[in-house]
Amino acid sequence: MLDLYEPRLFVPTYRAVTVGRWRVKMADLLLCKGYWSEARLCRNMAGLLRRNEGGLEQTWMSTTPMEIESQELGCLHAHGHVVIMGMGMGWCTAATAMNPAVTTVTTVELDPAVLELIAELGVLDQLPPDARAKIRTVNANAHDYVPDRPVDLLMPDIWQPLMNDGRVEEVQAMTANCKAPLVYFWGQELEIARHARLWGYPLDRDGVRATVARFGLPLLLPDDVDYPDLIARAANQWMGNDWFPPA
Repeated sequence: MLDLYEPRLFVPTYRAVTVGRWRVKMADLLLCKGYWSEARLCRNMAGLLRRNEGGLEQTWMSTTPMEIESQELGCLHAHGHVVIMGMGMGWCTAATAMNPAVTTVTTVELDPAVLELIAELGVLDQLPPDARAKIRTVNANAHDYVPDRPVDLLMPDIWQPLMNDGRVEEVQAMTANCKAPLVYFWGQELEIARHARLWGYPLDRDGVRATVARFGLPLLLPDDVDYPDLIARAANQWMGNDWFPPA
């Protein structure tokens, strides 16, 4: 018997819809592994697909346990003014706005069709009025955006693959633009794991902190969970062949 996945964050209700090259696809029941958890049965899963110039579709985001778990620490530890780079399916924006410690959520999205899709689905309209009132959306490039007010937490999620070279450098540039004192970016656990191995650090608290110090980024390192263990579990499930080659 497999457990049924029940997210601990708010997840909006979705339906099948198409706007431009973006499409939401629904699945009644799937077997999905999490970012760091075991496989579970998942009901009413939604996926956001983007059609490329050749007409092929790629899954860009979803409400699977992998996607939820890979961002939930940022949502749970968010406070003050949070800048989210990338609207995606809107659930990260919604879940962050539901956090009572958050006062404002500014979500930066480059593609106006994504914002149109979110409006068509009424994703943010599903929030309680006080949470909805916290949200601002900005149609801009995440790499160039400079906020008009101080930022307490930056959460970039603008990439389709879970891992790509140059991500740390991209986050460094966004952090400098936003002058963010705290950052949680999508896939940071995998970046920590593979750089720790490259630089010869163990995946314990000291090794994680030493690795992050070399990034030069004020990354969120939660102390209310065994974060090194979560990093190791995520790497075991998702790193694949993306480890750095031996020196």
